[in-house]
Amino acid sequence: MIVVINEGVTVTPEHNKVLLNVADTYFTNTNFVYITHRLHSYAVDPAIYNETSKIKNLAGFCVVSSDYKAKRNAEIEKLFLNKPFEIFDTIDEATTWANSIINLSHKQS
Repeated sequence: MIVVINEGVTVTPEHNKVLLNVADTYFTNTNFVYITHRLHSYAVDPAIYNETSKIKNLAGFCVVSSDYKAKRNAEIEKLFLNKPFEIFDTIDEATTWANSIINLSHKQS
């Protein structure tokens, strides 16, 4: 799943309902990785990761950005998620990592 969030949005725990709905609709009984392509500037309330961590079929989470500030923010966010969490410069790097995480999670189940 690759997501681009609009400029100026503040992502709050309330937004987790949308992610849960997408996970239930499109990834039923299938592991997936959430890739956020940070093309725009927006804020993330780290409290969202408490609920995000509870999504059983979420195999990993990654941030793609070339912006230094976005990467530093992601380093802090990483502390709040109890899933594999990585930061990349390109979508290609992120999707390669995501595929390896999904393959690993299939082997473990």
